[in-house]
Amino acid sequence: MMQGKKYGSHSDTHPHVNNLSYEKNIEEIEKSNDKIEKVTGSRTKLYRPPYGEYNNIVIKAATDKKYYTIQWSLDTLDYTGLTGKEMWSRLDGKLTSGDIILTHNGTKHTADSLDMILRNIKQKGFSVVPVSELIYKDNYKIDSTGMQICK
Repeated sequence: MMQGKKYGSHSDTHPHVNNLSYEKNIEEIEKSNDKIEKVTGSRTKLYRPPYGEYNNIVIKAATDKKYYTIQWSLDTLDYTGLTGKEMWSRLDGKLTSGDIILTHNGTKHTADSLDMILRNIKQKGFSVVPVSELIYKDNYKIDSTGMQICK
C-alpha cells in the first residue's frame, strides 16, 4: 500500500445502502474495490458503508464477498469544517480502548490536524493501529449495533 496506509472500500457512489438490493450492494462494494486496485495495485477486504448505514442485506452482501464491515465509534465531524482543536475536543475524554475514529479525506482541516490528534491520542496512553488489527477474523458475529462479538 502507498505510504503505509490501509485502504478500505466505502462504496462506489456513496448511496444510502439500506435502500439497495443485495446485488446493488455487492456492485457498490466491488466497483469501489476495482478503483482502489487500479490506483494502489491491491484490493481491500475492509468495507465501511456510507453514512454508517447497514442492515442484514448490507452485512450479508459484504460478508458473502469476504469483506469485513467496519463501523466507527467516535465521529470527529471533520466534514463540517471543524478545526483540529475542535475535532480533538470531540474525542478527548471519550476515547476507550478499541475505538474506531471516523475521519474523511478531502475535508478542510483533517489532513493538517491528524498529527496533533494522533499525538494527543498517544499521550493519553492509547496505541494507534490500523483498523485491520481491531477485527476479529474468525468466530465472530456482528450485533445489532454493528459491534463484532467473539463467539
